[in-house]
Amino acid sequence: MSTIQTIAENYQSFNPRAYLQNNYIPPRADFDNPGSVVPWKLRCLADACASGEIGGQLMVDIGTGPTVYQLLSAFELFKEVVLTDYLEVNREEIRKWLRGEAGTFDWGPYIKHVCNIEGKGEPWEEKQNRLRARVSKVIPVDIHQPCPLGKELGPGSIDTLVSSFCLEACSPDYGAFKKALGNITRLLKPGGHFLMIGALEESFYLAGEAKLSVVSLTEEMTKKALCDAGYKIRDFRAYVMPQSMRTDVDDTKGIFFAWAQKETK
Repeated sequence: MSTIQTIAENYQSFNPRAYLQNNYIPPRADFDNPGSVVPWKLRCLADACASGEIGGQLMVDIGTGPTVYQLLSAFELFKEVVLTDYLEVNREEIRKWLRGEAGTFDWGPYIKHVCNIEGKGEPWEEKQNRLRARVSKVIPVDIHQPCPLGKELGPGSIDTLVSSFCLEACSPDYGAFKKALGNITRLLKPGGHFLMIGALEESFYLAGEAKLSVVSLTEEMTKKALCDAGYKIRDFRAYVMPQSMRTDVDDTKGIFFAWAQKETK
């Protein structure tokens, strides 16, 4: 049976490049196919960010991993963006992209797609440059600690949280998932927003030599966890993974998107 410690040990063999190849190229990231899962995720995020209700000084991404797609609409609404991850290999992968180093993953097609969704008609390179400029730091996080960001950022200091495929993939069971959700929720200001993407009914995924266990969540379990953590769910969407996108890199049945707002009481 997995524990928080064994999960942490398993992540030491996490390969960021393998993870990106498994999940962020076609068929899962096919921008010519409106039914592909990555365009679906980008649409969910763009719709929430177009509501006019999300914004402020500081947005923090919990468990950024080696990806930036989850930031492409939301970052525009904040003066400062902080990225976080438990693994130094992921933090360094992100730093290399932020510095524009050669050989990093090409997020250009993602940025172009989001520019089209948002309908601003701007060169995608301008959006990429703004994102790189808006990120103030890339720091460690441990979702299982009462203060996940340590002394960097304390309770009630963050306007909006973003998190993608983190909590369920780093917790040994549903109880630990809910506790981790509570830990990061304390970082939010009352009335703050949370944009979350995660896996539905998944038990494992691969990232190179690493085989990582995942808490198998249903829509109902996810909604209950959010409500129990003190959120009002503003939008919740589910995507059923078609057979064409079910590969041997994981056993996920689907993806969820949640826009939740922390209660003010």
